[in-house]
Amino acid sequence: MKSPTDSKEKVIAADGLSVMMETHGCKLNQADTQLLSRELGIAGYTVAQNIEEADVYVLNTCTVTHVADRKARQAVRAAKRRNPNSIVVVTGCYAQRSPDDLSSMPEIDLVAGNVSKPSLAGMIGNLASDPDSACAVGSDEALAQVLRIRSRAMVKIQEGCDQVCAYCIVPTVRGRERSIPVDDIVATAKSYADMGCQEVVLTGTQLGSYGFDLENTDIADLVRNLLERTEVPRIRISSLQPQDISDDLLALWNDPRLCPHFHVPLQSGSDSVLKTMRRRYTSAEFQRSIRQVKEAVPGVAVTADAIVGFPGETESDFQETVSACVEAGLASVHVFPYSIRPGTSAAYFDDQVDPTVKSGRVKELTAVVDDLARRFREASVGQTRPVLWERATSSDKGMVWQGLTDNYLRTRAQSESDLANRITLAALESFDGDVMNARIPGE
Repeated sequence: MKSPTDSKEKVIAADGLSVMMETHGCKLNQADTQLLSRELGIAGYTVAQNIEEADVYVLNTCTVTHVADRKARQAVRAAKRRNPNSIVVVTGCYAQRSPDDLSSMPEIDLVAGNVSKPSLAGMIGNLASDPDSACAVGSDEALAQVLRIRSRAMVKIQEGCDQVCAYCIVPTVRGRERSIPVDDIVATAKSYADMGCQEVVLTGTQLGSYGFDLENTDIADLVRNLLERTEVPRIRISSLQPQDISDDLLALWNDPRLCPHFHVPLQSGSDSVLKTMRRRYTSAEFQRSIRQVKEAVPGVAVTADAIVGFPGETESDFQETVSACVEAGLASVHVFPYSIRPGTSAAYFDDQVDPTVKSGRVKELTAVVDDLARRFREASVGQTRPVLWERATSSDKGMVWQGLTDNYLRTRAQSESDLANRITLAALESFDGDVMNARIPGE
């Protein structure tokens, strides 16, 4: 198994090689994967539709829980089992946190953590091709194929976290907060729009901190620049902390290009747990931010994260989390059982919650938030919303298209028209599970 270097490496020409990329975890990881895909596309790599056809398999990992680590190991073993001749490359947060653990796996040819991502395309080229080959530039069509963007692209605006929550390994694997200059982000968004991308999603670890290390800019200024200087039809912000939501920022949602969808982490409804977690808001401040968003943005969907079974969480603390989700009227909640991450302070707390108790609480909260999601979809029936259509499947009644509304509802509609990568209005008529059934007006 080869180790990464710290230097920039030239991307070697692909010479007909194909790559399959798999991403685990957050939208920030998706943005990193798209950037790597772009570099490999310029070098002439093509997309493998399955692992059996791939010369190179790249896994961009998450490490936020032990389950994420296990999924990464399983994915690597499955890839090598299905294609023993493929070159297996593992990058991302797990590779940053535990490179030695991954290096010990015989299936892996290269481990490169987040700090090595700028050089990763070059490392792959050196592994897969003749190091003496001349650098070649792929066609725009090949680049678009590798990117596989079509409808949506993740645009990284900042990386790293200085907040150091007690449970979180992200500051260790992503480093200190640093912002990408406004002009660079605008240029990236424009390039994606030129390739036909209909939506960009602004990603990062702490989006609300954007611009603290730049001159006279913040997240609101960045969004204002994107609205004024690009023609991307839809712009979505992936996540904001409660304390980062301001009237100045919300005023920008008067522009319909900004998607009415806010993901605002809750983590716990208990102030004592939030304090132990080292979160920077109280439960009351979270609720105040949610009300502020709903008052400013009509039709908005607000989603959140919640951690169940954090060390010291009592039954009363847990019930406060349940109540907080209900009071906020959240459209969806990602429920995570607390997972010990070596290197975080919470890993050393004595009052760990019994796994059986934790499992029961996860089940209870999941039932509550499933009902909240159902209520939100029920309230959406009768609305007409813009949908970005992504793909179609054939049925006995014709072609059925799927896409996402501006407020992040998975939607399907029957149409014989080619809706791929188009935004149209859709009348939401009913729902099955987590998918809205819609009719396209005029069809």
